Amino acid sequence: MASDDPRAVHARVGALAMALPQVEEKVSHGSPCWRVADKRMFAYFWHNHHSDDRTALLVKTSGIEEQEMLIDIDPDIYFKPPYLGPSGWVGIRLDQPDTDWEQVEHRLRESWRLAAPSKLAAMMEF
Repeated sequence: MASDDPRAVHARVGALAMALPQVEEKVSHGSPCWRVADKRMFAYFWHNHHSDDRTALLVKTSGIEEQEMLIDIDPDIYFKPPYLGPSGWVGIRLDQPDTDWEQVEHRLRESWRLAAPSKLAAMMEF
Protein backbone atom coordinates (compact mmCIF):
# COMPACT_ATOMS: atom_id res chain seq x y z
CA MET A 1 0.00 0.00 0.00
CA ALA A 2 1.51 3.24 -1.08
CA SER A 3 -0.81 6.08 -0.34
CA ASP A 4 -0.85 9.69 -1.34
CA ASP A 5 -2.72 10.30 1.91
CA PRO A 6 -0.30 10.28 4.85
CA ARG A 7 -3.28 10.22 7.21
CA ALA A 8 -4.19 6.75 5.95
CA VAL A 9 -0.60 5.56 6.40
CA HIS A 10 -0.46 7.10 9.89
CA ALA A 11 -3.73 5.36 10.78
CA ARG A 12 -2.38 2.00 9.62
CA VAL A 13 0.85 2.40 11.58
CA GLY A 14 -1.12 3.61 14.58
CA ALA A 15 -3.36 0.55 14.51
CA LEU A 16 -0.30 -1.73 14.50
CA ALA A 17 1.35 0.19 17.33
CA MET A 18 -1.76 0.43 19.49
CA ALA A 19 -2.27 -3.36 19.23
CA LEU A 20 0.85 -3.79 21.37
CA PRO A 21 0.55 -3.84 25.18
CA GLN A 22 0.65 -0.66 27.24
CA VAL A 23 1.06 1.67 24.27
CA GLU A 24 -0.13 5.22 23.91
CA GLU A 25 0.23 7.73 21.12
CA LYS A 26 1.59 11.20 21.81
CA VAL A 27 2.99 14.08 19.82
CA SER A 28 6.67 14.77 20.32
CA HIS A 29 8.53 17.52 18.53
CA GLY A 30 5.54 17.94 16.23
CA SER A 31 5.36 14.29 15.15
CA PRO A 32 3.10 11.46 16.24
CA CYS A 33 4.95 8.89 18.29
CA TRP A 34 4.19 5.85 20.36
CA ARG A 35 5.55 4.96 23.74
CA VAL A 36 5.33 1.91 25.93
CA ALA A 37 4.63 1.77 29.65
CA ASP A 38 3.99 5.52 29.78
CA LYS A 39 7.67 6.30 29.24
CA ARG A 40 9.79 4.93 26.47
CA MET A 41 9.36 6.00 22.86
CA PHE A 42 9.59 3.17 20.37
CA ALA A 43 8.28 4.66 17.13
CA TYR A 44 7.77 7.97 15.35
CA PHE A 45 5.71 8.76 12.27
CA TRP A 46 7.24 11.34 10.00
CA HIS A 47 5.65 12.92 6.95
CA ASN A 48 7.70 15.41 4.96
CA HIS A 49 9.91 16.02 7.98
CA HIS A 50 12.00 19.12 7.26
CA SER A 51 10.66 19.00 3.67
CA ASP A 52 12.33 15.66 2.88
CA ASP A 53 9.32 14.42 0.80
CA ARG A 54 9.23 11.12 2.72
CA THR A 55 6.55 9.38 4.71
CA ALA A 56 8.33 7.12 7.16
CA LEU A 57 8.25 5.17 10.38
CA LEU A 58 11.24 5.52 12.70
CA VAL A 59 11.98 2.57 14.98
CA LYS A 60 14.65 1.40 17.38
CA THR A 61 17.14 -1.27 16.37
CA SER A 62 19.47 -3.29 18.54
CA GLY A 63 22.26 -0.87 17.64
CA ILE A 64 24.33 0.73 14.93
CA GLU A 65 25.33 -2.63 13.40
CA GLU A 66 21.73 -3.67 12.82
CA GLN A 67 20.84 -0.20 11.55
CA GLU A 68 23.72 -0.27 9.04
CA MET A 69 22.85 -3.82 7.95
CA LEU A 70 19.24 -2.84 7.19
CA ILE A 71 20.34 0.23 5.23
CA ASP A 72 22.94 -1.81 3.30
CA ILE A 73 20.38 -4.50 2.44
CA ASP A 74 17.74 -2.08 1.14
CA PRO A 75 18.78 1.60 0.95
CA ASP A 76 15.60 2.44 -0.99
CA ILE A 77 13.50 1.53 2.05
CA TYR A 78 15.74 2.02 5.11
CA PHE A 79 17.62 5.20 6.01
CA LYS A 80 19.48 6.76 8.91
CA PRO A 81 17.16 9.42 10.29
CA PRO A 82 18.39 12.74 11.60
CA TYR A 83 18.49 13.14 15.38
CA LEU A 84 17.72 9.52 16.25
CA GLY A 85 20.02 7.82 13.74
CA PRO A 86 23.19 8.19 15.84
CA SER A 87 21.40 6.18 18.56
CA GLY A 88 20.73 3.27 16.20
CA TRP A 89 17.20 4.13 15.10
CA VAL A 90 16.29 3.41 11.48
CA GLY A 91 13.76 5.02 9.17
CA ILE A 92 11.45 2.86 7.07
CA ARG A 93 9.95 4.52 4.01
CA LEU A 94 6.20 4.02 3.83
CA ASP A 95 5.68 5.97 0.62
CA GLN A 96 6.92 3.28 -1.76
CA PRO A 97 4.52 1.35 -4.00
CA ASP A 98 5.60 -2.01 -2.59
CA THR A 99 5.62 -1.33 1.16
CA ASP A 100 6.03 -4.67 2.95
CA TRP A 101 3.56 -4.22 5.81
CA GLU A 102 4.55 -7.53 7.41
CA GLN A 103 8.11 -6.24 7.69
CA VAL A 104 6.87 -2.89 9.01
CA GLU A 105 4.89 -4.73 11.69
CA HIS A 106 7.92 -6.88 12.55
CA ARG A 107 10.19 -3.85 12.92
CA LEU A 108 7.55 -2.06 15.00
CA ARG A 109 7.23 -5.05 17.35
CA GLU A 110 10.99 -5.37 17.68
CA SER A 111 11.25 -1.68 18.51
CA TRP A 112 8.51 -2.09 21.13
CA ARG A 113 10.39 -5.05 22.62
CA LEU A 114 13.60 -3.03 22.84
CA ALA A 115 11.83 -0.14 24.57
CA ALA A 116 9.49 -2.07 26.87
CA PRO A 117 10.41 -2.77 30.48
CA SER A 118 12.05 -6.20 30.64
CA LYS A 119 9.21 -7.84 32.60
CA LEU A 120 6.63 -6.63 30.09
CA ALA A 121 8.76 -7.60 27.08
CA ALA A 122 9.33 -11.08 28.55
CA MET A 123 5.57 -11.66 28.67
CA MET A 124 5.22 -11.20 24.91
CA GLU A 125 6.04 -13.78 22.28
CA PHE A 126 6.43 -12.53 18.74
